[in-house]
Amino acid sequence: MNTGTKNITMRFAGIDDAETVYAMIFALAELLGDERKVVSSVDDFIEYGFSKRQAFEALLAEQDGQPVGICLFFYSFSTWLGALGVYIQDLYVSDEARGTGLGRMLVAETARIAAGRGANHLRLAVDSKNTDAQAFYESLGMKVRDDELIYQASGDAFAALAAGVDGE
Repeated sequence: MNTGTKNITMRFAGIDDAETVYAMIFALAELLGDERKVVSSVDDFIEYGFSKRQAFEALLAEQDGQPVGICLFFYSFSTWLGALGVYIQDLYVSDEARGTGLGRMLVAETARIAAGRGANHLRLAVDSKNTDAQAFYESLGMKVRDDELIYQASGDAFAALAAGVDGE
């Protein structure tokens, strides 16, 4: 996929890009001041992105052959809509490529690919402190869903659930 803009090309990341994908996700965490929360490894990205257990895909943007952005996504199913959707887990644009429209291009290309596969909606979550990202997504026509809250079980809480819950 050649965008024709500022020598930027987009392509699906492959197994040879696992270190680059990981580095960009870590750079996003650093940007948010959350690098201490990253416990994943390059091997995790290989196993879950580039093997038979594939849980995600990633679009990699390059400018003059150098990685400058990534959109990591996966598919979901809405039981209420009865439709396939795409969920953007991570979107990152490097400092040198910010302001070029690359973020918009990555989201639009992800939506185009997903629509071609039958999806009819796109979802994502934004860090509550990341007001720049919130404004960006709103500029794309996305709306905050104020009728939902995200709940998560991880660590000990997840282990307890996985081990089984004592019923009443």
